[in-house]
Amino acid sequence: MDILRRVAELRGEGRDVVSLCAGEPGGGAPTGVSAAAAALHSSGAPLAYTPALGIAGLRRAVAGHYRRWYGIEVPPENVAITTGSSGAFMLLFLSSFNPGDRVALARPGYPAYRNILRALGIDVVELDCGPATRYQPTAELLDAAVREHGPLAGLMLASPANPTGTMVTRAELADLAAWCARGGARLISDEIYHGITYPRAGAEDPRGVCAWELDRDAVVISSFSKYWGMTGWRLGWAIVPDDLLPVVDALAGNVALCPPAPAQYASIEAFTEESYAEAEGSVEEFARTRDTLLDNLGRLGWGRAAPADGAFYLYADLGDELEGFADSAEYCSALLEGAGVALVPGGDFDAEGGRTAVRLSFAAGSAAVAEAVERIVRFQADRRR
Repeated sequence: MDILRRVAELRGEGRDVVSLCAGEPGGGAPTGVSAAAAALHSSGAPLAYTPALGIAGLRRAVAGHYRRWYGIEVPPENVAITTGSSGAFMLLFLSSFNPGDRVALARPGYPAYRNILRALGIDVVELDCGPATRYQPTAELLDAAVREHGPLAGLMLASPANPTGTMVTRAELADLAAWCARGGARLISDEIYHGITYPRAGAEDPRGVCAWELDRDAVVISSFSKYWGMTGWRLGWAIVPDDLLPVVDALAGNVALCPPAPAQYASIEAFTEESYAEAEGSVEEFARTRDTLLDNLGRLGWGRAAPADGAFYLYADLGDELEGFADSAEYCSALLEGAGVALVPGGDFDAEGGRTAVRLSFAAGSAAVAEAVERIVRFQADRRR
């Protein structure tokens, strides 16, 4: 966020800045969703409070989405509509864990997980997930964490993950779910980037594996923000196991009363054939942009990079290009000021190993990424002269 503020300042001064920071698709909501919202607002409908866990029509539509994508039956009453995925994290962390419980998560990883957990008094156990495990947790890492820290109450999993874009396979997810079941730990699966994936032809699970396919005691969290490009609509959902439903319902009514009513009514249109087609068009553009980036990695001269199986991020070590900088934060600051390119330093995602890494978001599109690559190459070449 500090970088984004500086981007705004520079642009205010007339500088041309290419920002590859935000994990935010640029296309906006599907046409049908926007049209439904416009009609709703022009109708004069009162838009009063809805049920705490969302309107019945949207809960049914989300359940239908799981039938369409994964071939599983999710009872609509197990779907909780939330104020973005962030609202789902808060509700499910509160309902699943108590202060002093230990919850494991991957490092590098999305910083909001650990920040929310710690704010709730929950002890975060970070698993050092590097290239050897494709930046994802394993049962062996969890066993080691228990030996060092004691029993775990939960595992926070993300696939595709932010910042690495890596995914777990069906067998790997089954292994993690079985480990959680044996140890009495709650599996919470962040699947917000499902559908934004780049599978090989004939892949078994091209969109990702849903944790509820394997474990009905797991919590699944997702959102309209990424695949449908609806970041500012602040609407997400959770698939909630039966034992947590009464608690989540009670908490939701106290924490937020209800998710945004206009967004709920309009978002039913996200599940039409037309909206799916628009979203798939955006994914195809992400794929083209990813190809542009990967084709130019050699020119950037950076070190090891995560494979970016999904989402729209490249997480890479700077390698020899870090020489002369204290860490990647200093590199990113110099790159922004000198070349007008904004990247995120890896320390945001890994306080220990991230000081040499950066995250690049290619959600901005092929033209922006191509321009950024040229500027980075020039910036690094000028430093060597």
